[in-house]
Amino acid sequence: MPPPVRAAGEFGLSYRRKTETDLPFIERLYRTTREEELALTGWPEEFKQQFIAQQQFAQNRHFELAYPNAEWLLIERRGAPIGRLYVAERSAELWLIDIALLPEARGGGLGAAVLNDLLEQGRVLGKPVGLTVFKTNPARRLYERLGFVKVDDGGAYDRMEWRPDGASAAADRGAG
Repeated sequence: MPPPVRAAGEFGLSYRRKTETDLPFIERLYRTTREEELALTGWPEEFKQQFIAQQQFAQNRHFELAYPNAEWLLIERRGAPIGRLYVAERSAELWLIDIALLPEARGGGLGAAVLNDLLEQGRVLGKPVGLTVFKTNPARRLYERLGFVKVDDGGAYDRMEWRPDGASAAADRGAG
C-alpha cells in the first residue's frame, strides 16, 4: 500500500506504480545519484553509460529479489516523474528501500513531504520505519531532522530507524 498523499499532495505530488516503460527514467534518475562518483573516473561518456546501465540493473535485480512484495513507486509532480519511492511492509516495520529525486526536485521540501507521509503511515500502522544510508549521504541530515536515529553501524552506511512512539531501538538495547 503506498503511503498517503497528504504532505506530498500539498506540493502537487502523487505516486504511481513503476512499469517497464519507466526504465529509461529510472536509469536517468539512478545516474544523478552517481554523478559525483562518475566525475572522478575520467571515463569516456559511452563507458559511463554502460557502467550506469549495468549498476542500475544490478541494483534493481537485488531490490526485486530481496523485497519481492515491495511497492515500486514513481513520484510524480503534475504528471511527470521526478523520483522514486521503494517501500516494503514487513511484519515489524516499514522498510524504506530507496528514495531518490531528480536534482532539480531536491532541496525544496519534496523529499521531506514524501517521508512525512511515510512516517504517518508508520504511525497509523504502529510500526517503525527503517532504512540504511551511506554515512556521507547529505539526505542523512533530513532523516535526522525527521526523527530517525542510528541503530546500527554497517561500516560505510548506517541503519536508521524512526519510531511512532519516539523511542529508539538503540535506547531499548542500551546502545548509543
